[in-house]
Amino acid sequence: MALPVLVPLLAAAVSLLVGQVPAAQRVLSLLVLTFIAVVAAVLLVRADGSGPVVLQLGGYAAPVGITLIADRLAALLLLVSIVVMLGVLVFAIGQRVTDTGRVSTTTAFHPMYLVLCAGVSLAYLTGDLFNLFVAFEMMLSASYVLMTRQTTASRIRPSMTYVIVSLTSSLLFLTMIAIVYAATGTVNLADLSHAIAGLPSGVRSALGLLMMVVFGIKSAVVPLHFWLPDSYPTAPAPITAVFAALLTKVGVYAIIRTQTLLFSNAADWNFLLAVALLTMVVGALGAIAQNDLNRVLSFLLVSGIGFMLFGLALFTVTGLVGVIVYIIHHIAVMAALFLVSGLVTRFTGTASLHDMCGVATGYPLIAIVFSVPALSLAGIPPFSGFVAKATLLRAGVELGTPMAYVVTGGAVVTSLLILYALSKVWASVFWGRPRAPVADVDPNDELTVGTGTRSRAMLTATIGMALVGLAITVAAGPVSGVAERAATDLLDRGPYRQSVLVGGGSP
Repeated sequence: MALPVLVPLLAAAVSLLVGQVPAAQRVLSLLVLTFIAVVAAVLLVRADGSGPVVLQLGGYAAPVGITLIADRLAALLLLVSIVVMLGVLVFAIGQRVTDTGRVSTTTAFHPMYLVLCAGVSLAYLTGDLFNLFVAFEMMLSASYVLMTRQTTASRIRPSMTYVIVSLTSSLLFLTMIAIVYAATGTVNLADLSHAIAGLPSGVRSALGLLMMVVFGIKSAVVPLHFWLPDSYPTAPAPITAVFAALLTKVGVYAIIRTQTLLFSNAADWNFLLAVALLTMVVGALGAIAQNDLNRVLSFLLVSGIGFMLFGLALFTVTGLVGVIVYIIHHIAVMAALFLVSGLVTRFTGTASLHDMCGVATGYPLIAIVFSVPALSLAGIPPFSGFVAKATLLRAGVELGTPMAYVVTGGAVVTSLLILYALSKVWASVFWGRPRAPVADVDPNDELTVGTGTRSRAMLTATIGMALVGLAITVAAGPVSGVAERAATDLLDRGPYRQSVLVGGGSP
């Protein structure tokens, strides 16, 4: 249980010590992420077969001690996240984003990437609010360094927005923890599920709304999304890919975990349904209005968060199954699309849709690799996006309330808007007569314009990410089965509580 957090942190320290040997750093990072992926797979098998796997750190029983718990949802998301991080790392090594310029080697990338891995793992596995805060701070601290490696003015300005918004949300998070502890005397999630039920309804509503705001900022829920389209596109392609794939999803995971475990939302959740619809539509319309490829993908990322909130707001087993399948699909698909963007930008020298043309003529394989996750994101059958969206639409129809019907119709319209935005990208980037690459204005950055000997690893990693999305499609039956069992546990809440407070989980 502790290995997904402990091993990356220890490896980060070792990576600093061998910072002058770049090959050692690369091998260490690849081995560590591969090992954590294996551990996550074992945890998923154990959690699905025998119930949540629990570790009480230091031998102190909950709710006094620190608890790590891997139930079906946490283990599934951990496995997919680490696999994506491994693929993105291969891309980063191929692009030499791990290097300063094109000659010397920096010691910063690999240690920070491993710290980011530890933070993601802790966020999924922690059983209390305070260590969830610690996990977010680990991720944010690593992301500050990764995002601002090349300190140009164009990169620092949006990065400052990202840092300021992150610090603000962290202050709100810490304030929320203090309020929760003052009201209940505990921060253990399983214990809180009992304690919050005894609070006055007004206090419960206020705490639920505060948690939604805190995690809504981190997951870029409209209207709290303003920082994401300006911040993510400025980072190097692999950094943007891992941020888009994981950081917002960890925020969504925190929303799902707290809202299902701590609060009872059996009544119509029209407020969250309205927020979900707004997030879906604003993200899709924002993508259509953009000329920058990375900004298009960033707004599509925001739109995807709306689909996840839609399923949560329905608060049914079917709705939560749709959310879980959509999250794991979205992690793989967004990583693949941003990696394709990195390849296209490398070969054309620009991210402007107006300045790109005919990439499919010179690089037909990249066009194919783009089409697979793009069709999945738009929800075209038989890809994983269709499976997830069909489940969400079925859940909305099954609930049968007027607001559920409205948001279900909005989800269909949004999917068409997403398809239009991606068709616009396809027509601008891949069709037409090829153009000469835009001149490389900064020969000291990590972007090498035109083909190069190191692009093979980048292309291989991108194809791997697309194949992960296809694997989710092929394994839609088993994945949906695990998701259904995880959704049932989320609404039941009994297995989680008993495993933490009674010790009924797997040893």
